[in-house]
This record gives sequence, structure tokens and C-alpha cells, in this order.
Amino acid sequence: MPSKSKTKGNSWENTVSKHLSSLYGSHFMRVPGSGAYIGGKNSVRKDFLHEGQIRSMKGDIVPPLNWKHFNAECKSYADFPFHQLFTAGEIKILDTWIEQTLEVADTDDFNIIMMKFNRKGSYVAFEHKHFKKFKLQKSVDYYSKKNGKWVFTDYDSFWSENKDVVEKLSKV
Repeated sequence: MPSKSKTKGNSWENTVSKHLSSLYGSHFMRVPGSGAYIGGKNSVRKDFLHEGQIRSMKGDIVPPLNWKHFNAECKSYADFPFHQLFTAGEIKILDTWIEQTLEVADTDDFNIIMMKFNRKGSYVAFEHKHFKKFKLQKSVDYYSKKNGKWVFTDYDSFWSENKDVVEKLSKV
């Protein structure tokens, strides 16, 4: 039986998959068994899988076949240290999520982290190199010493304003 936190994470992955499927009229799904199938110490599995299998196992969301460059992680947590976005310090949990996202990424991927926090809402983080391509109502830059600059913004407004841009960055 899965833990409460695993069930909570799976639920958020399913919610995101359903949202993206509805938004784009294409099928997105949670990676079966999720949880770093080809990431971290499991990266050696990439040596034995073909491109389609690798693409369907990176991140937490399996996109449609023509979304070759979409790499998404989903995180659902009770809390997040938002105040640290405004200080010079690091946010270790966010750095861990960024590293987890990038360790399975290919060079041309659009890397995105979709986060949900209890009673605080849902958010998106993406690499700053794409910042000028998006229309954002409000955002905060986050600098990871190891993984560069990322942009942190609201989930709902991000998707309502940038649906087409994400699709363009993600497709073949």
C-alpha cells in the first residue's frame, strides 16, 4: 500500500495530466509507476531503451507522441518556503526538484516543474532561458547555483496565457 505522500503525489500527477489533456485536446498521462524510472541511479536504463521509451519515462507526465521536447515534473507538498524566493539563500527542496528534472532532460527539452502546496495554491517553474517567450502576470526569478536561473509563477495564469508557447517549445 502506497504512503499518503505517494498517493498525494500521484493524485497531483493525474490532475495535471487531465488538465493538459483537456487544454490541448490530446492525451497526456501520468508515467506508470512514476518516480525516476530513468533518473538518478536508474539513468543506466537509457542505454537499453529506444527513444520512444525514454521519452515516455522521463519526468512525471507522458505527453502526446509529437511533444518530443516536453519534460515535466509534478510535486505536491504540504508547504514551501516562499519567503526564500525573496532572499539570497538557496531553497534546497526546489534545487532538488530542478536537479531531478534536468537529470533526465535532453538538450532541446522544455523543462517544467508543476507544484501544488496545501492551502497555498499551484505554481510552475521553468528555465529562465524561455522567459521572454511567455506572458506572465507575476513571476519571481530563482537562481540555483548548480542549475542556473528559473522562473517561478502561478499555475493557472501560466497555462491560460501560454498554452500555445508551451506547445511550440514541446513539439518536434
